[in-house]
Amino acid sequence: MSIQSNKEDVWLVYDGECPVCKTYCKYIRIRKAVGNLHLVDARLPSPIMDEITHAGLDIDQGMVLKFKDAIYYGSDAVHMLTLLSTPSGFFNRVNYYLFSTKLGAAIFYPVGKAFRNLLLKLLGINYIENLKLNGQENK
Repeated sequence: MSIQSNKEDVWLVYDGECPVCKTYCKYIRIRKAVGNLHLVDARLPSPIMDEITHAGLDIDQGMVLKFKDAIYYGSDAVHMLTLLSTPSGFFNRVNYYLFSTKLGAAIFYPVGKAFRNLLLKLLGINYIENLKLNGQENK
């Protein structure tokens, strides 16, 4: 069995219009042994966005990572992605320092999310509203 056959695809769903999200996705690197990282813009229709919406996950409230048929959301997503990431490069080392523990992710992810929300508001960028657009909003 080759190493290639042990690799899994990793899917990271992010807001393609958010400067914070785009920057994060530009610099995050997963270990070669893990597999391939696929970046999915949540603003574009895709089967994985359909899956996220069907699961009732509000993409505006948290990024989504899919790995080995499991879906990770919000701070759990960034924590798992950090564990899969390479420690090389300044960005990935800082990312590891902040998000490598569940406690760190639970503390620092909401700070990043609040900054994202403020930035979107300042830039006049609308939320994705995947649940509202699909009639699943619980408000």
